[in-house]
Amino acid sequence: MTAYVVFVRNEITDAAEMKQYQAKAPLAREGRTLTPLAFYGAIETLEGPTVDGAVILEFPDVAEAHAWYDSPAYQDALQHRLKGADYRVFVIEGLPS
Repeated sequence: MTAYVVFVRNEITDAAEMKQYQAKAPLAREGRTLTPLAFYGAIETLEGPTVDGAVILEFPDVAEAHAWYDSPAYQDALQHRLKGADYRVFVIEGLPS
């Protein structure tokens, strides 16, 4: 069943760390089956705290999403995101076809 990894950025706290993240994170996509569905486009917060940015990535299933997230390449990039911004990130299973 399709799975989605959703990133909700609340705020950037260190622009230099985020530049490192932006340089390294795409390397984790190599050899992976994932499709970016939304990537920091225009955003309008309808409820709750203002959202600074958001990304939605589609994966074939939850296992593939975890394999990407847990990969050495993404974990290398992740350390910079954690230092550079406040995010909420979750994986959600899609509906059956």
